[in-house]
Amino acid sequence: MSTPASTAPAPKARGSGQFFRIPTMDCAVEESEIRQALEPISGIRSLGFQLGARTLRIDATSEAYPLALAAIRKAGFDPEPLPAAGSEPALEGAEAAHDHEHGISGGVWRMVLALAFAIGAEILSYLAPDTMAWKIGGMAVAGVAIGLAGLETYKKGMAALLRGKLNINALMAVAVTGAFFIGQWPEAAMVMALYAIAELIEAKAVDRARNAIKGLLDMAPAQALMLTPDGSWVETPVASVALEATVRIKPGERIPLDGVVIKGSSAVNQAPITGESIPVDKSTGDQLFAGTINETGELDMRVTAGANDTKLARIIHAVEEAQGTRAPTQRFVDRFAAIYTPAVFAIAIAVAVLLPVLTSFTWMEALYKALVLLVIACPCALVISTPVTVVSGLSAGARRGILIKGGTYLEDARLLKAVALDKTGTITEGKPKLVASRAWGSADESSAMQLAAALAARSDHPVSKAIALGLGVPSAEVDGFKALPGRGVEGTINGQRLILGNHRFIHEQGFCGLELEAELAIHEQQGRSITMLADDKRVLAILAVADTIKETSKQAIVDLKALGVTPVMLTGDNVATAKAIAGLAGIDDARGDLLPEAKLEAIKEMQQRYGATGMTGDGINDAPALAQADIGFAMGAAGTDTAMEAADVVIMNDNLLRVAETVRLSKRTHAILWQNITLALGIKSVFLVLAVVGGATMWMAVFADMGASLLVVGNGLRLLRGSKAPSVINKGSLVGQQEHPHAH
Repeated sequence: MSTPASTAPAPKARGSGQFFRIPTMDCAVEESEIRQALEPISGIRSLGFQLGARTLRIDATSEAYPLALAAIRKAGFDPEPLPAAGSEPALEGAEAAHDHEHGISGGVWRMVLALAFAIGAEILSYLAPDTMAWKIGGMAVAGVAIGLAGLETYKKGMAALLRGKLNINALMAVAVTGAFFIGQWPEAAMVMALYAIAELIEAKAVDRARNAIKGLLDMAPAQALMLTPDGSWVETPVASVALEATVRIKPGERIPLDGVVIKGSSAVNQAPITGESIPVDKSTGDQLFAGTINETGELDMRVTAGANDTKLARIIHAVEEAQGTRAPTQRFVDRFAAIYTPAVFAIAIAVAVLLPVLTSFTWMEALYKALVLLVIACPCALVISTPVTVVSGLSAGARRGILIKGGTYLEDARLLKAVALDKTGTITEGKPKLVASRAWGSADESSAMQLAAALAARSDHPVSKAIALGLGVPSAEVDGFKALPGRGVEGTINGQRLILGNHRFIHEQGFCGLELEAELAIHEQQGRSITMLADDKRVLAILAVADTIKETSKQAIVDLKALGVTPVMLTGDNVATAKAIAGLAGIDDARGDLLPEAKLEAIKEMQQRYGATGMTGDGINDAPALAQADIGFAMGAAGTDTAMEAADVVIMNDNLLRVAETVRLSKRTHAILWQNITLALGIKSVFLVLAVVGGATMWMAVFADMGASLLVVGNGLRLLRGSKAPSVINKGSLVGQQEHPHAH
């Protein structure tokens, strides 16, 4: 009797969610059944399936767990909460790997024995004398083969039939039993053995695709060299390293945790995070990420994130969540399979009943044909065709620094007709420099610059940072500081209310006279961004900042246009600067002076004009437009958490080329999805016709099913080619490091 959800032991929590073992879940069809059972339940955030280990991770609200377990049991499965254990990531990973490998190796040996007995049954049927004793012996050998290969299939099949469901296990159980009792026992044994082997291969292939991204987690070392209070350096498990601790990374070693450099300089290979293996120079104040490789110099860093909260761990968790969602094609296939299987079952019954009545076929021949149809009715190749492809696509993207938050976005990116691009940090470097500054009117130069520096130092906007860095003067204390998205900042210094804002904001205050406008026009025509300091009555200073476009921006625009995607620049900067930068990048449509709500309206207008529209940005003021767009792209490494949360795709290396690469990956994924569906249905259709009008045997039917399944799995896994992160050996020295080509 199943344990009631309310009295179940506490499941094991690893990272995010609770883990359950489901002994009878080992193929994609059963995964699909569980997904469908859980889909109506609200409060489930993500699901993580491991078919080889037969485990399911459910990340949900506390109220949703009992409902989820009840739904899984109603679907005919018995989830067993995994017992509590240590929480160290290394221990969990080793335990999961052990369980997985133990399950796979045990299954392989059982299948080998089953196949050997099935072959023995075939040999006896052909070579042994036609006597009752030999027949009974042959049937016994066949029975052993069926028992070894198909005991679980029978259990699951009978459970499904008792619930009135026609799943793959029910079909195989009926087909093999029928064949055995009409005297085709050698064929029944071989069919069951081959079917079980195919199921094992499929489960391992799906897990391989699903676990492809987890190889990155192995790049973060389990130990860190930490500075202790007594001044000594001690090798410490990363899970035990506290925030703000000091960790030392020697040349050639992998960085164990996220942190900030406090001493030393080096070149760091950031491929596990960004997909780019070109080393990046790091020195005091620069960020370091777990799993990246310190190549040249010794670095000391201050730890800023725990082992389970590093950027690498969050990437992997996000991909796992994305894999837990069903893509549109997968939902279509599941709905189709729900109709296809009963339809073929009905055809099989009609063949068994009507063929002897309407034709010269005997009842035994008609029954055999019906059993062949039951094997053909198995939807395994069809159902497995989509998840393995989608999961491979998500993993391939993540390895290249493209974090796609679900199969829906992976499939829909190919439909984009236009992409809106923010200017600062997306098309440009986002590292502007102060190129001109002056007091305005009768304002004191020294005092104005100190006030401007004080306000700019409090803002995290790239333009403000450039002003603070460029002025380099002592800053005063700011009270009541407030950021005004799309406009600037304001605050009070020594009792005086001040604003540091862009051209539009100062114009709204009514401070822009003819002389000031003429001065601003000179700067704006050169593509400079203008910021002004003002009090309640007048402008006190003008500050001009210039940014340069990224080296990759021009090629990214060319790539988007080649894919039929129209690029449009949307920026809060002035129109003159927007047009100047757009001209350099090759963008024909540039729109400036846009507040966050205006960017939102621009996205809506583009959706009406072009159709499916993407948005690429990196700041707080981009979040509303990112959410409105059909697909939002956040530039991850330099982007804000707000933008990354609002986006559907995160470009981890800030490389605009990755937007076009996402569209190409989407097109390739879509093509492979429909290749797989066509392959699976085409092979099934051919053998369906052969079974009714020709001479198809159960052998042929199971080979067709097995062959189609392996074909679609292999085809789906092709997406992982060319997306591998650089390999490492020993303590993280890089081997075979090279820039990977773009996936086409």
